[in-house]
Amino acid sequence: MSSRKSPKKITSASLLYADTLTSPDQLYLGRFFVPDPFISFLLKKKKVGVFNALEFSRALKESLFDEVLSLEEWTEKAHTYFGRENIGIPEVIYLLARSYKLKTFRIPFDFPTGVAFELLELGLKVNPVEGHFFPEREVKTEEEARFIIHGNRCSALGFKVAEELLSSAKVKRGKLYHGGRVLTSQRVQQKIEVACLKAGAISADTIVAGGDQACDPHCRGSGPLFANQLIIVDIFPRVTQTGYFGDMTRTFLKGKASEAQTKLVRTVRAAQKIAIQTIKAGISGQTVHSRVVDHFTSEGYQTQRGEGGAIGFFHGTGHGLGLAVHEAPRLSVKGGRLRKGAVVTVEPGLYYPGLGGCRIEDVVQVTNEGVRMLSHYPYRWQIT
Repeated sequence: MSSRKSPKKITSASLLYADTLTSPDQLYLGRFFVPDPFISFLLKKKKVGVFNALEFSRALKESLFDEVLSLEEWTEKAHTYFGRENIGIPEVIYLLARSYKLKTFRIPFDFPTGVAFELLELGLKVNPVEGHFFPEREVKTEEEARFIIHGNRCSALGFKVAEELLSSAKVKRGKLYHGGRVLTSQRVQQKIEVACLKAGAISADTIVAGGDQACDPHCRGSGPLFANQLIIVDIFPRVTQTGYFGDMTRTFLKGKASEAQTKLVRTVRAAQKIAIQTIKAGISGQTVHSRVVDHFTSEGYQTQRGEGGAIGFFHGTGHGLGLAVHEAPRLSVKGGRLRKGAVVTVEPGLYYPGLGGCRIEDVVQVTNEGVRMLSHYPYRWQIT
């Protein structure tokens, strides 16, 4: 009798039903842009995609799916199997599961609820996965690092445009004017977004926020920009060809900075240097974040939370970057061990209404010895 064990039967797979615009996991799996939701699943190392006639031929030529199936063909099979006309995506998935002898699917936490419930009613098991659906996304290849560098080059072009606008702006009664018109956050955002578009990236929700608006870190900014106020510019474009993001922030001031503003910016920049010098493979994101917090505290910058919101440093030091603008790992109070090859932003900030806000952000890739910089733009912030 042979002592060789029979291969273990595969009864589960990772299932997705999403488009590639809103699902980084779907794009990661097939490296193929599709604007409408489609079925895909990963069976061990085999990638299977199910496409309608609109996308089928293109998927055969362009995608990384090992097997490309026709949605129309499998819908027709489902009609025959169930003996009724009313057939939807859950029935197609059920029939695919039977064909591949699958009983259980891993699904992402944001999987469509209605589809998941119908799969349960059809007798399949679905196990929602919190966090990274594909943990391997956290570690970036050399190619992925190049894609992110491209995104940050687009960000840098946006900063150049913003800096040029501020440099050539005139000050009248405290407001900034450019081309005879008041220079607004929206005008600067538009110019940045055009520059990114010309470079092959889409910069949505670009932040150009001055004064107290900058004290809400995700406030896009609106209305006139003023002299002698700190202006946070945060540019996170997505490269159209690859789907990878860049993400950089700089803080500017047109006019003359006060001592308090100068100290604020100097302290934030020093905190960023501390974080970058701390990062290396094996260290925790929590440690990196704690050293930034300790630096701010030692410089007298307190963080407080009240009914009107928070002041000081009340967000994480950084986050993963790739096919999503916010992904694992995290540099925060809950940040875990950093892995070699992970890509993270480093973006400490301080925010005090009445004084203003400052955030400085760059992107690094984690190495065994420290970091590799994936973003570059000067830190000159005072513009006369």
